[in-house]
Amino acid sequence: MCFSATASFGAGVVLTAIGVASLKKVQHPSQIMFAGIPLIFAIQQFSEGILWLLLSDPDSAYFQKSITYFFLIFAQILWPIWVPVSVLLLEKQRTRKNIQRFLVVVGLLVSGYLTYCLFNYDVYAKIDCYHIAYIQSYPETFRIWGGLLYVIATIVPPFFSHIKRMWMLGATVMISYLITTLFYENYLVSVWCFFASVISISVFIIMWEIEKLPNSRKTIKKQLHSKSL
Repeated sequence: MCFSATASFGAGVVLTAIGVASLKKVQHPSQIMFAGIPLIFAIQQFSEGILWLLLSDPDSAYFQKSITYFFLIFAQILWPIWVPVSVLLLEKQRTRKNIQRFLVVVGLLVSGYLTYCLFNYDVYAKIDCYHIAYIQSYPETFRIWGGLLYVIATIVPPFFSHIKRMWMLGATVMISYLITTLFYENYLVSVWCFFASVISISVFIIMWEIEKLPNSRKTIKKQLHSKSL
């Protein structure tokens, strides 16, 4: 969360609850990655809450850097892979699967490049105007093309899913990105996470939708039970 340590820890608690509720909807191992998205957001928010506290203490420079890297690993390295892979694992249709595989490759390329940049260029965080700004001296060439590929990897996959409500995830991520870019460009990495709770609610709704599908384990059990009666 982008406003204070209290806000970040509070968001972490809410996201944990949503994550647990989403995981309870899991009926097959292929659904675990997708259902776990809110918990990943929760860990990210807790880490930024800790960073808020550390940035207020001038004697904690070493820990500040460690938590900064920890947060950015989630924000820039994990998500471009996690999102397309989690959606691919849920896909049943061959054509859509091929599209999702391509998006996974895009995510791997972006994640690999950002991993290189994160550990080879100067990175630090600071509190600026009630937000945490992540200062990264990455090559300017990445700003446009790399940013575009990152957006493709994290926003596009849900729009090519056969699952009826999956578009909600892509839409909430896209809207949150546009708002953050327009109004909080200098704090994009941090403020975008402000919308994590909304995004996570869409994950729960999608898991609830999957649970109702005709071939879901719960639906089949209900059908068998009604027939036995």
